[in-house]
Amino acid sequence: MHTSAHDTIRAIEWRDDTLYLLDQRILPHSKQRLSYTDPVKVAEAIKDMVVRGAPAIGITAAYGVVLAAMRRYDEAREEWRGRIEKDFAHLAASRPTAVNLFWALERMGRVMRELGPGNPAKALLTEAQAIHAEDIAANQRMGELGAALIEGGKAVLTHCNTGSLATGGYGTALGVIRSAFAAGKVPSVYADETRPWLQGARLTAWELVQDKIPVTLLADGAGAQLMKQGRVSWLIVGSDRIAANGDVANKIGTYHAAIAAKYHGVKVMVVAPTSTVDMSLSGGELIPIEQRAPEEVFGLGANRVAAEGAEAWNPAFDVTPAELIDAIVTEKGVVLNPTTEKMAAMMAG
Repeated sequence: MHTSAHDTIRAIEWRDDTLYLLDQRILPHSKQRLSYTDPVKVAEAIKDMVVRGAPAIGITAAYGVVLAAMRRYDEAREEWRGRIEKDFAHLAASRPTAVNLFWALERMGRVMRELGPGNPAKALLTEAQAIHAEDIAANQRMGELGAALIEGGKAVLTHCNTGSLATGGYGTALGVIRSAFAAGKVPSVYADETRPWLQGARLTAWELVQDKIPVTLLADGAGAQLMKQGRVSWLIVGSDRIAANGDVANKIGTYHAAIAAKYHGVKVMVVAPTSTVDMSLSGGELIPIEQRAPEEVFGLGANRVAAEGAEAWNPAFDVTPAELIDAIVTEKGVVLNPTTEKMAAMMAG
């Protein structure tokens, strides 16, 4: 499969001791990379949605640790370990639902604890770059595994953005779609607009247009009608955290789409690396759900559209129960009709 023609975007880059992030708040109208040398600013970039998507958040946080180590070592060579703890706290507090964030910080912390005296930056940079490279390799593997489940011929529906912009590269759900498109199994993609940040309209549609994969945008509420007309065979989404029983937290609106898919006989595939799986949580009801500012719901970008005096409820994620999911695809393998036992076996493998 020649997928490289459909994989041209990278949102995270490291060069010359600087982290560069493609500013996803202003896509598709402007393609601008912001530079970071301050770990506190990296945490703010995660919180402010310059970078988003669970795997991308984890990778960005890992590079944030490298910047923290460089800065704190320059400030006080004997005391950098104590000083870096505050940077870890800032990064950990940036987005509470994405478990990849905590996984990446724990991995960087483990390397840090094993370091001897001397400058820690090189060893930590090596680990951050390994996390980044492993994510791309995992996505390409998941692309193959997920595409193998698709029999072909019909379009697929996706929600939010799960592509190169949300990961180190290639994407999770969009990685499967890229692989399936390259194999001739999926002729085109339907993308939910994904309110209130419009990741589908601004990011997924942009990515697919850039990589020459036909995409049709629809309002979030239109998915059931699309399914009723028999236009799609799969709903393919990513995840920010998967509980031990296979319950899945993903961008708000995913649960809604999965219920509609179940009713209409459309299969549901969740694609995420094992770093997204949190075996410490028995079920989805234990996943912390980030509540974001009501202003995001009141408007489109900077333009207010809601009636003054109204209130807003703005959970960033919802939880889709395992019984609505046909397949969870990770780099370690595929779990069909997930249960606690099947998830444990996949993770052990």
